[in-house]
Amino acid sequence: MPGLAAAELDAVSLVRRVARALNRRISDLVALLFRHKSAGSFGAVAGFAIAVVFAWKFLRSSSPARPRRPAAPKRPLAGSAAPATEPVGDSGKLTMRQIVARRLSGCRRVTCQLIGVVFEEKSPEELQKHATVRPSVVELLLEISKYCDFYLMETVLDDKSEENALTALESAGLFKTGGLNKEKVLFCSSEVGRTSFVRQLESDFHIDTSLEIISQLSRFIRCQLFVSSVEGGQLSANVFNSLSLEQFFS
Repeated sequence: MPGLAAAELDAVSLVRRVARALNRRISDLVALLFRHKSAGSFGAVAGFAIAVVFAWKFLRSSSPARPRRPAAPKRPLAGSAAPATEPVGDSGKLTMRQIVARRLSGCRRVTCQLIGVVFEEKSPEELQKHATVRPSVVELLLEISKYCDFYLMETVLDDKSEENALTALESAGLFKTGGLNKEKVLFCSSEVGRTSFVRQLESDFHIDTSLEIISQLSRFIRCQLFVSSVEGGQLSANVFNSLSLEQFFS
């Protein structure tokens, strides 16, 4: 707007000329005051000061107001990012990693029984002869071992059972990623020992097929999964019931 810019320049020039003139007048009056310290001199200075104030207010009110620029939008701080929604798979379904994270709900240490959960075998006696990892749980176990501190454990009758269990786990490729290793597979001779393992490890989430162990640990463990084809009856609020490990994480 050329007209507005010219008016602003004229006003600024006028103010500067008046200021220079006032500056000279004030200097003369101050000199006069110090030379002639009389009541008349003081009155003249006071009157002139009042005139200056009124003149300044008049000039400010008569000068054209500058238009305000609209405020610029705020930029996000460096390193900050808008909250993003959780990504899903190409088909729109949650990935295995996302399902594991949701089901474990922040639990950082998980303990899990082998027989009836990871192995096809249902009893320690069967484990003396052979051990077979259920193919449907391999990917799930690997994902859990990436997400948290993961331990496998079992009650066995002899050293042969331990050897069978470790060989089966290794053959299934569960020790290849580094999240799970042989040192994190624990063996004991009784269910009392398995309960003690869970307590000593301070597990956040325990998975077992024994309702007795689940019941004993319910006061101490944040969450538990009771794997059984039979309903667990009146279970605690922190205990889930599922037919299998993969069904719970499906």
